[in-house]
Amino acid sequence: MTRILHLSDTHFGTEREPVVQALLALSDALQPDLVLLGGDITQRARRSQFAAARRFVQALQRPVLAVPGNHDIPLFNLAARLFDPYGGYRRALGAVLEPVVETDGLLAIGVNSTRPGRHKNGQVSAAQVVRVAQRLREAGPGRLRVVLLHHPVRAAVESDHANLLIGRDLAVPAWVDAGVDIILGGHIHLPYILPIHGAAGPAPRQAWTVQAGTAVSHRVRGGISNSVNVIDHMPDNERHRCSVQRWDYQAEAGEFRAQGTQMLALHRGI
Repeated sequence: MTRILHLSDTHFGTEREPVVQALLALSDALQPDLVLLGGDITQRARRSQFAAARRFVQALQRPVLAVPGNHDIPLFNLAARLFDPYGGYRRALGAVLEPVVETDGLLAIGVNSTRPGRHKNGQVSAAQVVRVAQRLREAGPGRLRVVLLHHPVRAAVESDHANLLIGRDLAVPAWVDAGVDIILGGHIHLPYILPIHGAAGPAPRQAWTVQAGTAVSHRVRGGISNSVNVIDHMPDNERHRCSVQRWDYQAEAGEFRAQGTQMLALHRGI
């Protein structure tokens, strides 16, 4: 079995320390094979906020794949935004903005959907779409194939359509047809799971988009507490069982607790 802990939008600088400690305890209890950290890791890309984020990542004591969010680019330091927009991120979290982790049971591909010229919205280029699709095709059917980015590719409520990834109409069907199982996102602090589809044939292939809430920040939304996702992939010969369990922070208990599990049908043939 492969276990992934998916969290996003930590917004260090606005974190709630009891929630941080509860999340570290959850990770220690669940022992995920990989932690996926989906951007907006800091609130304003300040040195102290990146330092707090680095301490958190080190305290997890698990392998971490991270991608930047729009909040991880300086907003008020215009010189840094223009000449070194990812300097603070790279110093704290690693030089590679689009990391990849590959094991016998997993291919996880990070995609940088931020653009220094954009204040909020995310975008992927045609070159990114092609590169990710090629890597997905090379993975083979035995692995869980995951793409992590910051911006969502599908909205659950009408008001979030303005927040959707620019370039998604090209990226989503291309990646689904290339074999992606799950596209993970954040940005809007609202957890949900929705199907996504490829473009080829009369019965297009189906995959899933899984959104994470804000992991440790006070910037919660929709009456939902801080939340993270736990993804378990259990291959059994040619069958693939995959579950997504949402864990929410319960203030009265001082810990994260499981809220429900959704089984995802993984469509093979690629």
